[in-house]
Amino acid sequence: VKISNEFTLRRPLGIASTAGGRVKIFYRVVGRGTETLSAKRTGERLNILGALGNGYSPREGKILLVGGGMGLAPLLCAAEKFSADVLMGGRNRGEVTFWQEEFRPHVEEIFITTDDGSLGKGGFVTDALSDVLARRNYSAVLTCGPEIMIRGVAKLAAEKNLPCEVSFERRMACGLGACLSCSIDTLSGRRKVCKDGPVFDAKEVF
Repeated sequence: VKISNEFTLRRPLGIASTAGGRVKIFYRVVGRGTETLSAKRTGERLNILGALGNGYSPREGKILLVGGGMGLAPLLCAAEKFSADVLMGGRNRGEVTFWQEEFRPHVEEIFITTDDGSLGKGGFVTDALSDVLARRNYSAVLTCGPEIMIRGVAKLAAEKNLPCEVSFERRMACGLGACLSCSIDTLSGRRKVCKDGPVFDAKEVF
């Protein structure tokens, strides 16, 4: 999203929903760009480049979605398309309650962790993942969030021989694959998150 001419770079935002032919995007105010975006009003125009890259692969069976913080946004879009449960993590009860309401119409079960233990299991999603995976015969794990989290999720999925796709969160300077600012190392060499991703097979990148 190009917020205004005063910002050189766009802000990369994940699509959270396409239900009803409308695009829904969530964001958290963390800096000057998103603060300016939060001041926009209905009727104002934004310059948007996208949608970019790829999404999660079509899957059969029950999927487990695993996300933390704003990484839950693109998983909500997956929940609209797949038969899924979700394991969600947040800093506290207030943050997770928001996501509960968004996911509830689209998933069968919601499992929760909070950093401060105010709701669900105390700790991180990786602390609860093994127990959740033991509850049902999931066909795949789809995850998005901080890299340290998705690495942990991918490791546990591999131990269970479950297919796992990860969606990377990266700052993207151009969004066209030209500037290489969002490049990551994979088994196939350097790949660009904006063009080749943001979704990758976990075995390819970890």
